[in-house]
Amino acid sequence: MRILIAEDEKDLREVTVKRLKAEGFGVDGCEDGKEALEYLGAADYNLVILDIMMPRMDGLTALKKIRQMGNPVPVLLLTAKDAVADRVAGLDAGADDYLTKPYAFEELLARIRALARRNSTEKSDILTAGSLSVELSSKRVMREGQEILLSAKEFALLETLLRHKGQVLSRAQLENQVWDFGFEGGSNIVDVYIRYLRRKVDDPFEKKLIHTIRGAGYVLREE
Repeated sequence: MRILIAEDEKDLREVTVKRLKAEGFGVDGCEDGKEALEYLGAADYNLVILDIMMPRMDGLTALKKIRQMGNPVPVLLLTAKDAVADRVAGLDAGADDYLTKPYAFEELLARIRALARRNSTEKSDILTAGSLSVELSSKRVMREGQEILLSAKEFALLETLLRHKGQVLSRAQLENQVWDFGFEGGSNIVDVYIRYLRRKVDDPFEKKLIHTIRGAGYVLREE
């Protein structure tokens, strides 16, 4: 899942980006609405987090422009505690949710998960494929009664494959969903992490779930 956060408070933006990356998300941060629109023109995001009070272009103006462009990306607004009018205006302009500042990071995570479910065919906190089950809130991965421990990026990649179960995803699509502009790795990063996942999720079990589609990418499906 790839997230864009526009927040002019540098310290808050940097710590939020850092903590979200530690949770396995691909995250890009910027300081105002104008920059947010530039990022949205360069990559696809699963969620945009906009602070309302920002220089150059505020969050409400950016939100209106996002919707005018026909972009349906879920938008979470960050608002001041007493800014009721801003929250109403934001929801009317097409925001999907809002969070008042200051906020607990755990609540931000919960709202991100809720928006992901709302915009997915999977509405449950648990994703499954064959004997594999993944609980998103706890990041617990189980298969045939065995718990599988994954790194944050491995989990993010597996979640993306599960959310698109049965759909072939190209390497570019997977990289766009899981990594961000600040990523400094090799061009074969998706292949590397697919190998990591297979060692943990597939190799110890008879039935394989992750399949390579030559010339196209990867798909997670039950055979």
